[in-house]
Amino acid sequence: MKEIPGPVLPGYRIYEYLLVLSPHEELRNKIMAVKNEFYEKYKAETARWSKPHITLVNYVQYELKEERIINHLNSIAMGFSPVKIELRDYGSFPSHTIYINITSKLPVQNLVKQIRTETQRLMKLNDDNKPHFILEPHLTIARKLKPWQYEQGWLEYSHKHFTGRFIADGMLLLKRPVGELKYQVAKRFEFQNLPVATKQGALFG
Repeated sequence: MKEIPGPVLPGYRIYEYLLVLSPHEELRNKIMAVKNEFYEKYKAETARWSKPHITLVNYVQYELKEERIINHLNSIAMGFSPVKIELRDYGSFPSHTIYINITSKLPVQNLVKQIRTETQRLMKLNDDNKPHFILEPHLTIARKLKPWQYEQGWLEYSHKHFTGRFIADGMLLLKRPVGELKYQVAKRFEFQNLPVATKQGALFG
């Protein structure tokens, strides 16, 4: 069981949350095939059990804060327009992670910055558990790699090619009890590109 550092309120359930962009099924299957192939070759468990997604934020928080955070994220999504996500070839975070590059970074970074501005305070559990905003968008193939898995894997994947694209027309909030493996969908937010006045009416009406 994962221990949460810092002071927490006893008796209140704490969840781990992921806010993600998820590719359509056909592209998900294509990426899953890459992840499975990586697992077969390098026995990296993280390649096999994590579903393809682009993480925007991850954080831990009391479940009782969930509704307020959902209201804020809903308001952000209402004013955001669908974005085209372009995937091309592979990249790495040295010594531990191999991922698929996202070449259309800017709209994703703008979305993450807006979420950070409007929800950072709400997502912070305590001083030891602050939300993690991903400003270098990527789609993970495998992470937490051992040195040999990373070195051999990157030697191969730095020369491989991958292309894919999808329209992100919404974002998903996933949650799991701290210490568990499987995420459930807490909420889907549609990108509606509505003017700000409409959003505020919806938020405060």
